[in-house]
Amino acid sequence: MKITYFGTAAAEGWPGLFCRCEACEKARALGGRNIRTRSQALIDDGLLLDLPPDTYMHVLYGGLDLTAVHSLLVTHTHFDHYAPHELWCRSPGIAYGLREDVPVLKVFGSEFVCENFLKRPRPENEEKRVDFEAVSSEQTFTAGDYTVTALPADHGRPGDAFIYAIEKEGKSLFYCHDTGYLTDIAWGWLEKTGKRFDLISLDCTNIVGDGRRGHMGVSACREVKARLLELGSADENTVFVLNHFSHNGKTVYDDLAAELEGEFTVSYDGLAIEF
Repeated sequence: MKITYFGTAAAEGWPGLFCRCEACEKARALGGRNIRTRSQALIDDGLLLDLPPDTYMHVLYGGLDLTAVHSLLVTHTHFDHYAPHELWCRSPGIAYGLREDVPVLKVFGSEFVCENFLKRPRPENEEKRVDFEAVSSEQTFTAGDYTVTALPADHGRPGDAFIYAIEKEGKSLFYCHDTGYLTDIAWGWLEKTGKRFDLISLDCTNIVGDGRRGHMGVSACREVKARLLELGSADENTVFVLNHFSHNGKTVYDDLAAELEGEFTVSYDGLAIEF
């Protein structure tokens, strides 16, 4: 299994669109891995995680091939993770030459994710290019060749935000964005199932901040890592990745990666990990 991080920032990007704070100015000056677009990741070639406003940029400059994507997991409806208007570009008369083996894009997420697009009136004879399936807490479902379980995140309005456990052919990852310290339901599911993960991606929006609600920082991620190791959900071979960073956390990639070397992998736009 492989994960590619196309975008690794929180809602404002880094540097922020209108921001001139010290952290944004430092990122502008350094460039490279210190520049972050809004969060999006891809599992192998066909399972996409989130559809942010920067998706088109990821296609143009990051190498994202949307024509190969068969399934989209939406974590929640906040604008930096879900720009549903982009799905109109897959409609007949707009998108041509789609691969025959992936004619329909299946979108999974909360009822809030599904409702707006589904209200659109369609001609009876229109070819279906996008399909939706609303999922609920602790539901396990199939997305292509992957087995996925949705667990409630500590983020946003109730019932909207999920973190995802994803498995395929004996490999597994736990994608925890956006969320604060994991919910009791998530911990209970981990204890009940005894799942062990090869890669765990943790929300680190606050970076140096001590926040634990809605988002996490390094200190909360350390607590989550320790508890996952204690539960057996991870071991010494598990790759722990930090992702989804806000400029309010102050520490640019170059500094954070040096600080956490050997403890966490710090994501950057374009990072690909095979596990």
